[in-house]
Amino acid sequence: MIDLKFAPYGAALLRVTTGLLFLYHGLVKLFVFTPAGTAGFFDSIGLPGWVAYLTILAEVGGGLALVLGIATQLVSLVLVPVLLGAALFAHRGAGFGWSNPGGGMEYPLMWAAAQAALALIGGGAWQLYPLGRK
Repeated sequence: MIDLKFAPYGAALLRVTTGLLFLYHGLVKLFVFTPAGTAGFFDSIGLPGWVAYLTILAEVGGGLALVLGIATQLVSLVLVPVLLGAALFAHRGAGFGWSNPGGGMEYPLMWAAAQAALALIGGGAWQLYPLGRK
């Protein structure tokens, strides 16, 4: 059973939390690793370097959109493949456990499931621009 009184606040908590995490990860790629360094890493794991730039854009733009509640369901749906790519390409070699050296697949897979849930249920309370019905 879903508690309809509190569900919008739970969805908002999930939306803002994951949005802040996306924003953090994207800004680390932008300002710490740099776009060129991130592209080099992507090349080293068998992905085209240009995918790094799309990933940074998805993480920063998607993170901001989630925090603000702009088109949450669409943004969350777009971010699922980004997370699956992180799990399968960047973290697969480290195994399943997130605490493994290099970080395992567990965290991005759980995060992909959270984004899929947001795509299904919506962003909850306090959205600036929800798609469809509120």
